Amino acid sequence: MGKNLVIVESPAKAKTIKKFLGKDFEVKSSYGHIRDLPKKKMSIDLEHGFEPIYEVSADKKKLVAELKKAGKEADMVWLASDEDREGEAIAWHLKETLKLTDKNTKRIVFHEITKDAILKAIETPRNLNMNLTYAQQARRILDRIVGYELSPLLWKKILPNLSAGRVQSVTVRLIIEREEEIERFTAESSFKVMAVFSVQQDNNTFELPAELSSRLPNEQAVEDFLATLPAASFTIESIETKLAKRTPAPPFTTSTLQQEASRKLGLPVRRTMQLAQSLYEAGHITYMRTDSVHLSNLAINTAKQIINETYGEKYSKVRQYKTKSKGAQEAHEAIRPTFFKNTKVSDNATENKLYELIWKRALASQMNDAEIERTTIKITTANNKKYYFVAKGEVIKFDGFLKVYTESKDDDQTDTGTDPVLPKIDKTAQLSLQNISAEQRFTQHPPRYTEASLVRKLEELGIGRPSTYAPTISTIQDRGYVVKEDREGSQRPVVIYQWHDNTVKKTTKKENYGAEKAKLFPTDKGIVVNKFLLQYFPDIVDYNFTAKVEKEFDLIAEGKTVWNKMIADFYKPFHEKIVDTEKNAQRETGERLLGTDPKTGKPVSVRIGKYGPFVQIGDKDDDEKPRFASLPKKYQIATITFEEAMELFKLPYTVGEYEDKPVTVAVGRFGPYLKHDNKFYSLKKDMDLYSIKLEEAIVIINEKREAEKNKVVKTFPEDDSLSVLRGRYGIYIKKGKQNYKIPKEFKDKDLSYEDCLAIMDDPKNLPKGRKSSRKK
Repeated sequence: MGKNLVIVESPAKAKTIKKFLGKDFEVKSSYGHIRDLPKKKMSIDLEHGFEPIYEVSADKKKLVAELKKAGKEADMVWLASDEDREGEAIAWHLKETLKLTDKNTKRIVFHEITKDAILKAIETPRNLNMNLTYAQQARRILDRIVGYELSPLLWKKILPNLSAGRVQSVTVRLIIEREEEIERFTAESSFKVMAVFSVQQDNNTFELPAELSSRLPNEQAVEDFLATLPAASFTIESIETKLAKRTPAPPFTTSTLQQEASRKLGLPVRRTMQLAQSLYEAGHITYMRTDSVHLSNLAINTAKQIINETYGEKYSKVRQYKTKSKGAQEAHEAIRPTFFKNTKVSDNATENKLYELIWKRALASQMNDAEIERTTIKITTANNKKYYFVAKGEVIKFDGFLKVYTESKDDDQTDTGTDPVLPKIDKTAQLSLQNISAEQRFTQHPPRYTEASLVRKLEELGIGRPSTYAPTISTIQDRGYVVKEDREGSQRPVVIYQWHDNTVKKTTKKENYGAEKAKLFPTDKGIVVNKFLLQYFPDIVDYNFTAKVEKEFDLIAEGKTVWNKMIADFYKPFHEKIVDTEKNAQRETGERLLGTDPKTGKPVSVRIGKYGPFVQIGDKDDDEKPRFASLPKKYQIATITFEEAMELFKLPYTVGEYEDKPVTVAVGRFGPYLKHDNKFYSLKKDMDLYSIKLEEAIVIINEKREAEKNKVVKTFPEDDSLSVLRGRYGIYIKKGKQNYKIPKEFKDKDLSYEDCLAIMDDPKNLPKGRKSSRKK
């Protein structure tokens, strides 16, 4: 044991830091928090200042004993967790739990894991910042109170196992309100008119595309406009050329990295943060949770050197960006490479792509503006003063930062794509109209959120902080309030007019529209919970309230507010509302009355129940028992029509017999299926549920039988419940309902019955979290 003990949060970080310190330093990991609020109870003393009751979790007790022993043997303990609220809280919990004293404990922080940064941190230790710890504790306690008092209320009033959260519930509301905007949206059409002119200049002829200055509202307007063309002659009224500049985006903050990695690399925000954490702990990038766009002088000078050497001095421009976000708790540097000279740092392809994105963005931020020459040509005709044509083009005169990096945009942001290059044209050039096309275009509904655009919206509203975006977006999906998925579009007719040589031709084509890729959609469960919270707890899902709470956490971090006073101000009215709602609120099912069943005259309704959404014919008070049908995934309570609901009652139906047993089509919780001989077969996605033929069903049954047959590697006469099977990740042993991994030493062996017993006797061959039920 060395004279110094350094404790960090992760083993990867410990491994990197160990390389920079000498033999007098031992580096150990706490593997995150060593204690927390126990999960099975609230663990907050509501009567005495909301003091938390922390507990070392069972899986950390052995580690804590090891760290405590190491701490006693060391002359000095250095707490080196991250410098943010969570990291400060980890350091404080370590000091308290390990019973470290001020005399032999020092707090060190760094924003990059490099030798210089580590050694400088050891030279300049500081005391624990209790204000940061109190801010983290306040967030933890407030969120625990909301979760533990509001979630059981949702179980009673809606469904079991629901949860609510101060940030997650507001995030779900955002997605639902966007969906409601889309449902209210009605597409309007107009006609985009494009012309191609033949230009004669200096004995040369070339084509010039141009667009009509405004769109035409309907077919009549198009026909009227085209009727003016035979008598029209066109001239260039003006040519305007302007030199414009484009400036590079600042280096990444947490949110902009999450957005750009989503747009450019298709990464979910949770995966982006996992990869960034790995890059940080390996010493490749600076700390990945930050609101700051600031760069250190060292980083700026290093980037300048790389740019000068690689691209030339004209590409270099020193820039220092200022952080705009108020109350930024991580006033560190932006996310940047620790060593700009490293263009590749990992053997993991995705990790390396993320690093390359960070490298390019940071380097481009220190590069010169791009210079773009934009040309606009206005083309008019004497016989129609109402409309004119515009040809636009641009030329990049100097690429500047664009040589390295171009920022991408979300669906709801202006496209910054470049216009085509225009030929050099004089105002006196002769124009003749070659052809015109007028194509029907439709307005687009507001775009659904992607993970990237949702992060941008949360940041814009001041909801959450860099460390909370990824877990919040993951939580609302894990809870089943929101799904991220692709959805197929539809087709619609599009009218096109073509004009050429004074002849007009009208055609119609089919256009695909409305297809969605990796977008966030609210579920019925999310919609019903949101409706209940809006009715009874509007503060919890109020955007301004949620942002205000974040500012109060910031004030606690700055030492300007006492944490338990802030909790007390929140708790009293909140708890009173919980008690009142539990007593007086009705159950919320999201019920919609769709119509009346023409056969029975009974009401047809849709709502959410214990096992999910369903359609019902009849009422519980009727003499006859109501009929029920589960709602397939493609339908929602808010949008299903009466006709679609009645179709569901055609199920189940029998398509015929196979091997003297009926084949039935039905829909269950996991989608449509066939049932035959008490076995179940999933239907293919493209099959029409209501018109399946017996021949199609037999193919599905036989295909699954063949797949099941190939799945069995070996069975044993000694025990017919034991088998060796082939799965997605290789072969494994199955005994009853229990699965067992096959160790490497047995992988290529023809397993005997005794081999299987030996493997099953070793608990490490069980999947994580499972206990063997095998009797020896």
